[in-house]
Amino acid sequence: MIQKENMTIIGATRGFGRWIAEHLNNDFNITITSPDETSLREVAAELNVDFNTDNIEAVQNSDIVIFCVPIEHMVETIRQVAPHAPEGSLLMDVCSVKTEAAKALNEYAPENVEILPCHPMFGPRVPSIKRQIIVLTPIENRANTWLDRVKKYLIESECEIVITTPQEHDKYMSIVQGLTHFSFITLASTMRKLNINVKRSRSFSSPVYSIMLDMVSRIVYQNPYLYYSIQKNNKETEYARKTLINEGIYLSKLIEDGKEEAFVKNIMESSSHMDEREEALIRSDRAIGMLSEKANVLTKLIGSEVGLKDLYSEKIHVGIVKNVTAKCVTLKSNDEITLKISNVDILSEKEVFEWKKDNLELENFDLTVQLPSGCDEKFLIKMFENIEPVIDVKITNITQINDSLMNFTFRYSLFNKEDKDYVEEYVKGIGGRMKSDI
Repeated sequence: MIQKENMTIIGATRGFGRWIAEHLNNDFNITITSPDETSLREVAAELNVDFNTDNIEAVQNSDIVIFCVPIEHMVETIRQVAPHAPEGSLLMDVCSVKTEAAKALNEYAPENVEILPCHPMFGPRVPSIKRQIIVLTPIENRANTWLDRVKKYLIESECEIVITTPQEHDKYMSIVQGLTHFSFITLASTMRKLNINVKRSRSFSSPVYSIMLDMVSRIVYQNPYLYYSIQKNNKETEYARKTLINEGIYLSKLIEDGKEEAFVKNIMESSSHMDEREEALIRSDRAIGMLSEKANVLTKLIGSEVGLKDLYSEKIHVGIVKNVTAKCVTLKSNDEITLKISNVDILSEKEVFEWKKDNLELENFDLTVQLPSGCDEKFLIKMFENIEPVIDVKITNITQINDSLMNFTFRYSLFNKEDKDYVEEYVKGIGGRMKSDI
C-alpha cells in the first residue's frame, strides 16, 4: 500500500483552503491551520483532519505546504513560514495574483525546498476538481522534482493544466478576473445610481440581459474584500481599468457627436479581434436556449409530478406542476411554491424516486398470495418490484398448501396507501389469489 503524503494547508477554515482540505482528504494526510482556534477545531472535526494553531510547527513534517491566506497577507505569511519547511518538501500558494507570491516563495524558501506557485481557476462552490483549470507558474530550477508529480496528479484527476510565468499570469488575470469583476461591479453600481428596480427590469428582459444580470449578481453577492484585493494587488489591473474607462468615454463621445461610422468601425475592429466567433455564438446560443428549454419541458409536465433542485440552496422540491410562465414554475404539494426556472434543475425520475424514498414516510403492507409450488422466489420478488407504485418488497413467509400450491406472504412499501388496491389488482391480473379470496 502506497503511503499518503503529508499536506499542510495554511489558512483552511473557510474559502478555498477549506475546499482543498475537504476534496483532497482521501489522497493526503491533511493538517489545517488558522489563528481562529474555535473555527479550526470545528472544521477539523467536521472534515476529519488534523489541525495546528502554530503554522511553523504544522509544516515540520509536511511533504506539501499550501498557502491559502488572503492576498494581502500572503507575502508576510510566506516570509514567516517558508524558511521552516523540511528539506525536499514543496511549497505552493493558490493566490489569484502570482508575481508577488512567486517572488516571496523564491526568496524565503530554502534552496533544498521546491516551490510551485499556482492558481486554481475556480471557486469553493464547485463540487470537484474534475474538469477544472489549474494554472501553474513554475520558477526555473525551483520545481525540478515536484513539477512532474503535481502535473501527473492533476492529469489523473482530469484537470486541465496551463503552464505560464507569474508575469504572464497576472497580465491575463487583469482581464479574466480584474476587468471582468470591475465591469460587472460597475454595472451593478450604475443600476443602483440610476435607481433601477432590478426585479422589475427582469419583466422586460431579453435572454442576453437575464444571463448578464445573473452574472452581475453572482459577482456582487460574493466576497467584496476579495475583489478589492485582486484590483489592488495585481498591478496590471490598474492599466486595464483605465483603458476600459477611457474607451467608454471615447465611445460615448462618438455617439454624442453623431459619428456613426466611427462607432460602427470601432465595433467591427473589435469583432475582428475577438476569437472563436462561431464557437462563441454556439456557446451563447446554448446558454440562452437552456432557459427556454427548461420552460418548455416543464410546460409539458403540467399536471404531472416533478422534482426540482434549487441551484443555490440545493433544496429539493417535489410536487405536481400547476403553472409555468417564461420565468417561473409553480408546484403543488402540501402547499404551493413558485420557483424561478433559471434557478432550478429538473431531476430525473430516478432522482425523484430516491429523494422520496429518503424523505417520505412509507406505507407498509403484508399481502398473502396463493401461487403454484414451482414459483421461483427471485422471480417473484422481481415481478413485485416491477409493479410501479412498489418501493421495497420481500417475502416474509412461505407455506405449503398441497403438492401444487403454496402461500407466499409479501411485505411491501408504498409512498401512497391509496396504491394498495392497484397492487392487489395487479397481482390478481397475473393469476394470483389473495388470502381473502381463498
